[in-house]
Amino acid sequence: MQLTIKYFGMLAEATTITEEEIHTDVCSVAQLVEKLKNQYPKLSDKDFKIAINQELVDQNHMITTETEVALLPPFAGG
Repeated sequence: MQLTIKYFGMLAEATTITEEEIHTDVCSVAQLVEKLKNQYPKLSDKDFKIAINQELVDQNHMITTETEVALLPPFAGG
């Protein structure tokens, strides 16, 4: 499947890109995160949340279709 991955804030700095498209057979958020950390080792020491199609999800969420994935740095509420 094809995924659009978007990186924001310090995560864009760690990867040196703000967006990319990848083709993968990964099926869970945890597997995708592991793949991205292997590709971009600087992500390993960063805290971030994952949004799928603009909704926050946990590591167990299954990715089943072509989708947009956003890696979001910590943010303060207010």
